[in-house]
Parts: sequence; structure tokens; C-alpha cells
Amino acid sequence: MINLQEQLDDTVELMQQAKRIVALTGAGISTESGIPDFRSPNSVWGENPPVGYRDFLQNADARQKYWQTRKGLSGQVADARPNAAHLALAELERRNILLGIITQNFDGLHQDAGHDPERVVELHGTSRYAACTLCGTRSSMQTLQQRIDSGERDPRCELCGGFLKAATILFGQRVPETELARAKEMALDSDLFLVIGSSLKVTPASTLPRLALQHNVPLIIINLQTTALDPYADVAIHERAGDVLPTIVARL
Repeated sequence: MINLQEQLDDTVELMQQAKRIVALTGAGISTESGIPDFRSPNSVWGENPPVGYRDFLQNADARQKYWQTRKGLSGQVADARPNAAHLALAELERRNILLGIITQNFDGLHQDAGHDPERVVELHGTSRYAACTLCGTRSSMQTLQQRIDSGERDPRCELCGGFLKAATILFGQRVPETELARAKEMALDSDLFLVIGSSLKVTPASTLPRLALQHNVPLIIINLQTTALDPYADVAIHERAGDVLPTIVARL
């Protein structure tokens, strides 16, 4: 049986030797702040499967469903606050040993925890802004939500007439090349790669720790469930990040 204390000791030792830590975070870190992931029993997606990007572009009913579903999620995201794991990562940045954060989450909690926004790569976008699917212009999400709440069923961009949605990536929509390039650069520049709260089942995020491994960068995984990369990790801890990460950082 794996001894948690030994795992924590090994993690501390590896992190003490590192100067350029990069962290990949997934839904597991945000669930600890009350934001359900796609597989959570109380997820808003349980009864309302997410709308795909192609359907969003081609079907007015799909766009209306998108806004109806998002209304339930937006309240949970708005009420969420950074948890102990977010704050522990921010402490690593304050100590100048965290090179950056790559996140699959769109909630902005890393920035709320105190991270420099320039050091946060949001692979799946952000729910804090609206974006036009045609011209790409970003605008106030709060203003757009007010338009929806006032009865607008299919909001359009005032500049070009394109469809508006949150500036997040929908299923079937490509991750922006600029963000992916930044994430890959971080992975290659790191001297320790930390995975927190990610199942590593979604590409291209799942390719990033593999890239680090190919360049002999130590890998630490903190996730409740096992992942496909556990056998290749230097340490794989199956605990809540908010329970173990603050303890690890306090020992550095």
C-alpha cells in the first residue's frame, strides 16, 4: 500500500530542487470551489448535455439551449472563490518558483487567487468575457448576460452580426493556436511539471505532461482518480488538492 506521507516527502524533495515549476490544472481543482465538472452528480450538464460548436453555429434552438444551460452554471461560477489549492499555487508564484499556470478551467479563479494574468494560459477560454464567433471581438459578459436576462434569445455582435457566446471553448471548437503554443513553451521550459485536478483525458491538455516527460522533466500528479500517466509520474497522489497542496507548499 502506498504511504501518503512518503509521497508527500518525495513531492517536497522534488519541488525543493525546482526553480521553474509549471502547473496544469483541471476541473478537479474547481470542484473544490463548488463548480461541478462534467461528470459530477450535481452537474448542470447531467440533464442538459453541452451544446457542440457546430450545432451552436447552425441551429438557433441549440444557441437558445446554450444560454438556458449557461444561466445555471454562471451563478455557480460567480459565487465561487479560490480554495486552498489555488492559494497554494499563488504562493509558489510569489516565491518565484512557479513559471506559470496552464488551466483547462474557464472560471478565472487562478487570477482571483493572485496570479499574474500574464502567467495564466487559459486553454479553454474564459467565461468572464463574451466573444463573437465571427469577428472574435470580446465584450462584457455581464452586459451580454443582461441582454439574455431581458429576453434576448439569440444575441448577435453589434459590430458584424455574428453569434455571441461566452469566450470559452465548446466541444468541437479548436483551442487557439497562440494559447497552445504558449502552453507547450511553458512545458518545455519547466524543470518540474505539476498536474492538479485533471483526468488527463482531454486533448490537447493531456499532451503537455507527456511533452515534459519526453524532455526528462519530473512529473507530479495530484488527482482524486488515477490517470493514464500515473505509471510514468515520479509521484501520483490520489487526494484532494486542497488538502495536500498547502501542506506541501508550507514545507518548501
